[in-house]
Amino acid sequence: MPTEPTRPEHPADLRPAPATGNDDPVEHPRHAWFAALLARAQATPPLPTAVAHPCDAAALAAAVEAARAGLIVPILVGPEPRIRQAAAAAGMDITPYRLVPVPHSHAAAARAVALVRAGEARLLMKGSLHTDELLHAVLADATGLRTERHISHVYLMDVPTYPRPLLITDAAVNIAPDLATKRDIVQNAIDLARAMGIATPLVAILSAVETVNPRIPSTIDAAALCKMADRGQITGGILDGPLAFDNAISPAAAREKGITSPVAGQADILVVPDLEAGNMLAKQLTFLARADAAGVVVGARVPIILTSRADSNRTRIASCAVAALLARRTDTGNGTGASPGG
Repeated sequence: MPTEPTRPEHPADLRPAPATGNDDPVEHPRHAWFAALLARAQATPPLPTAVAHPCDAAALAAAVEAARAGLIVPILVGPEPRIRQAAAAAGMDITPYRLVPVPHSHAAAARAVALVRAGEARLLMKGSLHTDELLHAVLADATGLRTERHISHVYLMDVPTYPRPLLITDAAVNIAPDLATKRDIVQNAIDLARAMGIATPLVAILSAVETVNPRIPSTIDAAALCKMADRGQITGGILDGPLAFDNAISPAAAREKGITSPVAGQADILVVPDLEAGNMLAKQLTFLARADAAGVVVGARVPIILTSRADSNRTRIASCAVAALLARRTDTGNGTGASPGG
């Protein structure tokens, strides 16, 4: 039986729980990693954040709660009567916050992006408009927030039976990414994990099997991505793939298959083959494993905070904390880099 690989140590605040002596799923203390992230984010001044079209109670609450937590300074962009009506109906005081009036959601997305381009906002936050509407403004050639990277979405999962944060990408933006896009998806997720305090993220490139099979294109992409990491085209993490889901997160499954790898059985990041696989995986963990999930879009000039009316307060705050940490890391020159694409 192969010797179980040694896992690079996380910082103390994100270190995995001690081994239990068996491989059965174990309930781990929840949200310790969130508390550590929140403390780190609150240790720096809150960032001005353009909130696009916060015209219902859930969207306003997300911004106001993050402001009260000391993470952001909201700039509310949208139809003023609707924003004030939503605030009044929810009993929220929005007088401390700047309000930028525009006539409708399309204008709100464009104006929020313009505030970022002008340097008046450091983060972008989705309100009650549709995600596609916001990203259309982000990706506009002349007026958007494109970089040389493709943008991608990362779910930050707190899974009760997994001893560390689990990042899943991409389950919301790139439908069927090609190899070049997957390279950016992987690098974006590594940069985000490092901003969270994971010094050397372990990245599992998922497929249905753990061997390269020409009839399964995702296995070819996985092998290519690992070689790209070997050649310095992907940096900051340790990659392995293809790996099936069980091999990526279960030491017992990895041993059973004879997989000796620093990633297998203890991945920090799961890179899915396409949006459908990622969406199903994230929702299965949420609804069957009782995981909490926060979401951030990365690869643009600034992190983009995606919230849903169904999100818990903890999820909203986690999304803002991670986005703030990533923005601060980018300030130091260690965040989003350049790569082909757009």
